[in-house]
Order: sequence, then structure tokens, then C-alpha cells
Amino acid sequence: MTKLTFIAFDGTRFDVEAENGSTVMENAIRNSVPGIEAECGGACACATCHVYVDEAWTEVVGEPEAMEEDMLDFAYDVRPNSRLSCQIKVRSELDGLVVSVPERQG
Repeated sequence: MTKLTFIAFDGTRFDVEAENGSTVMENAIRNSVPGIEAECGGACACATCHVYVDEAWTEVVGEPEAMEEDMLDFAYDVRPNSRLSCQIKVRSELDGLVVSVPERQG
């Protein structure tokens, strides 16, 4: 299992154990992380699972693909470390990953 940490907008931490192969979004939903709406269910058709990847993890997580970049145009307060959590696959290299949830979703 891979450990993920979600930091809600109010600063509350959610430490979760995630199965490799799942997505960061799926684990947020399973663990009732506030602020992750995931309206499209992970189809990369909305921007309601927007997160900020901790600066220490941006290189390991990688850059968004073109389709994800297009969807990020609809997200609220997009930053250089913005990603859609439905597009981040959990893998062993992400053990300890920290993501923050924005004030609101787009």
C-alpha cells in the first residue's frame, strides 16, 4: 500500500493507504476527503477533483497530459503544481505523496 496525505482547505490532514493502480481521486472519495467532488467519476471530463501537488512531489508525479491541461482551464485558482487527482495513478514511487485541496472546485 502507498501512503497519501490530503490536506483539506481548512488544514485538516487525511492520511490514507492507497492501492497501487488506483487514482488519487478514488482514494479521496473512499476516504471522504472534503472538497474533492469528482463529478465525472474520473473520466477527465471536468475539473472537480483539482488538487495542488506538494512542491517536493511535482517531478515524481509528472506533468499533465494535453487532455488534463485542457480540463484544468475550468479549475479554480490554477497554479503550476495543479493536477486533476483522477489522472494521478498511485504507484510505489508516490509513497508519501502530499496534495492539497483548493478552496473550491471549478
